[in-house]
Amino acid sequence: MFQQKPYFTWLKIFIAITLILGICFRFINIDRKVYWYDETITSLRIASYTRGEFDDLILNTGTITVEKLRQYQEINSEKNTINLISSLARDNPEHVPIYFVLLRWWVKLFGNSVAVIRNFSAITSLLIFPCIYWLCRELFGKSLVGWLAISLAAISPILVLYAQEARAYTLFSVAVLLSSIALLRAMRINSKRTWKIYIVSLIFALYTNLFSVLVAFSHGLYVILIEKFKLTQKFKAYLLASLYGFLGFLPWLILIITHFDGISWISKNLPLSNLFKRWFINLGFTFFDIQVGSSERLFDVKTLVFDNNALLQLNTIWPYILALVLILVIYSIYFLLKNAPRQATIFILTLMAVTPVCLIIPDLISGGQRSTIPRYLIPAYLGIQLSVAYLLGTKLSDLTNQIQHKFWQVVTITVISLGIISCGISSQAETWWNKYSSYYDAQVAKIINQTSQPLIISNHSGRLAILGYMLRPDVKILFIEEPEVPKVPKGFSDVFIFRPQWSLISGLEKQENSPLELVHNRGELWILTKSKQEQN
Repeated sequence: MFQQKPYFTWLKIFIAITLILGICFRFINIDRKVYWYDETITSLRIASYTRGEFDDLILNTGTITVEKLRQYQEINSEKNTINLISSLARDNPEHVPIYFVLLRWWVKLFGNSVAVIRNFSAITSLLIFPCIYWLCRELFGKSLVGWLAISLAAISPILVLYAQEARAYTLFSVAVLLSSIALLRAMRINSKRTWKIYIVSLIFALYTNLFSVLVAFSHGLYVILIEKFKLTQKFKAYLLASLYGFLGFLPWLILIITHFDGISWISKNLPLSNLFKRWFINLGFTFFDIQVGSSERLFDVKTLVFDNNALLQLNTIWPYILALVLILVIYSIYFLLKNAPRQATIFILTLMAVTPVCLIIPDLISGGQRSTIPRYLIPAYLGIQLSVAYLLGTKLSDLTNQIQHKFWQVVTITVISLGIISCGISSQAETWWNKYSSYYDAQVAKIINQTSQPLIISNHSGRLAILGYMLRPDVKILFIEEPEVPKVPKGFSDVFIFRPQWSLISGLEKQENSPLELVHNRGELWILTKSKQEQN
């Protein structure tokens, strides 16, 4: 495993336990967490439907059961992988296709349940362990640093959260690590074969997540700094490999330029103080995250913005732990600059800095909240883990000062324990902060499931699809198009209106001559009081 010395026995056992726990956390209750909006879009994609096609399907069927709604999100034998890629290109070209194609094949083999769909991400996340170890060996040549990096990645709250989500983020993490390994090997060996491997890894990363473009920029900056701005043979080889890589991505890049019309919610302005709070909180997710569960006002569904005061008040000790995490990260960077090989230092710092800086600058100049979205910052999280792993590995290998050695033993145990505690708490929760606008949907579903013969009316097909994974199969749904005001069918014990526009609220109240009552504020669930009166 690493140096066979008596004083490493405790560390070997601790790392082995951490790795086992990290694997378990990726699968515990994986099917019980809220299947949120983005994940329903994943199901829609692997079924090869565009959102418009899905809307038409459920609009033309009138009142349908939840069971029927779920069937529309299952793989259709009449549609194939080409239809999947076409639906992405027309609807969401910013979502590149490799993850969705692989997931479609996975679902065809093993089934369409939530557990199966999410297990693809969980199993993929296990590839992070050998990849981050291999990357550490390329950077430092020390196995202990690699094993500590595995431990930190195994119980990193942010990586565990995304390992249980039906999105491309774990595959993106693997792609970042693989392309980074390929680049370092190509720079070290400098053969045609290694540069070809880098080209393939770069194309794979670019077709896995669009933010791989920023990772590629960090690779370019690394090569420029290593070669000291000189047009060396290695620099020329890198430029040629990058050119081939981006040429391979050019067809999809053209689709993005042609069809992508932006993401409106990330451009919503936040006060500068809230930006700083979010950056501070996001940094902590690398090692510690217990913030959900104590606030009923954690997330504002309508503005898609976190209640930052609630976040910081959830636990009085939370800001202090975050401060200690910040100190550890800053010191690890200082230690890296002072002690690590120049190539390793430059690589980790560019990996860590390029993505957040490229998101922070437009937020500060033109407004927005791009830099506050944790899933965009995965390369930075990986860079931080590499930096801290090098610090801990080096300190634990130094036995010249026993007091300092004991201190760093305590630090190592504390950091890993914080991750274990965080993952333990989140593993038992049905929802978490990463569910964003679907945070309260489980509570909404519980209210509806408690009624005998409910009807749900909504003009949000995607939001209805979310509820479909939590409601009884016999619950009826009526999807309408805005500004239509439907005639409410008879025979239902309760008529709920979910995420309505104000035009629908006022139109129903006027048409039914009965007011709507707000049942769940944050979940935006209303009930037609007439149905309650009729029941009585």
